[in-house]
Amino acid sequence: MNSFSVSVRLQRLTTEECHVSVPVTQEVMQDQPDADGSFRLDGKKIFEAAIRMGQESGNWALEAQHVEVHPIQKAPDRQ
Repeated sequence: MNSFSVSVRLQRLTTEECHVSVPVTQEVMQDQPDADGSFRLDGKKIFEAAIRMGQESGNWALEAQHVEVHPIQKAPDRQ
């Protein structure tokens, strides 16, 4: 008896998390002082530094994983 199958393309979405501690240095401070002469942290610069640190970090932990049907179905690549 013959056996048949249908190929279905799936995708797995993985979410990982990592915590980094961004040092408070001149690099993450605002360029210009406030009216009272004080300098404040620049949130954009903090997040940019955190992303750089995360790209270099190996301390990522699995947070979630989800498998679903890929929205674009195509035949498997033949090798």
